[in-house]
Amino acid sequence: MKDMEEKFPRALWVRLLIYLVVGHVFAAFVYLLFEVGAK
Repeated sequence: MKDMEEKFPRALWVRLLIYLVVGHVFAAFVYLLFEVGAK
């Protein structure tokens, strides 16, 4: 596990996590938009 940390800097993991969270929030927003629009 130690060489994994050396290959992937901490900043990259943080950025990946932020992209995941933002992506999920955006997807949830779009889903809600369609759910409200369908009614």
